[in-house]
Amino acid sequence: MSKAIYPGSFDPVTKGHLDIIIRASRIMDSLTVAVLDNPRKVATYNIEKRVEMLKLVTKPYPNVNVDYYKGLLIDYAEQKETDIIIKGLRAISDFEFEFQMALVNQKLNPAIETLFMMTNSKYSYLSSSIVKEIAALGGDISSLVPPEVHDIIIAKYAD
Repeated sequence: MSKAIYPGSFDPVTKGHLDIIIRASRIMDSLTVAVLDNPRKVATYNIEKRVEMLKLVTKPYPNVNVDYYKGLLIDYAEQKETDIIIKGLRAISDFEFEFQMALVNQKLNPAIETLFMMTNSKYSYLSSSIVKEIAALGGDISSLVPPEVHDIIIAKYAD
């Protein structure tokens, strides 16, 4: 049985994230979307809200579950008895960072593989930061985020 983890901050989840989730769920028996709870990074949405948003958008996919973790991803993968980490790549700059992290994770546990998935070209420019910037400035984010979370994101910037 193939079990994989797709980690990230998902602050908030975008259509680009969902594209990777859907594609990874097609090739894995089980996929855990794992939200990093990083106390050194100031998130716009707390961990509970990010998990909630991901559960809303992954509801149609029975082999996908959502969780969160603190600490090292490799430790979380070992704890979950998962031997595959999925990473989405948008650009060369993503690859450089993710490649370095994959090599470190391989050093820490050679039994866990990292698989890179290229983003769909229609999402290559998309990031959570861009979504937050557009929403904060009153722009239309409907083509950038799944409809299940659109109103949650807009409400954050309504004040």
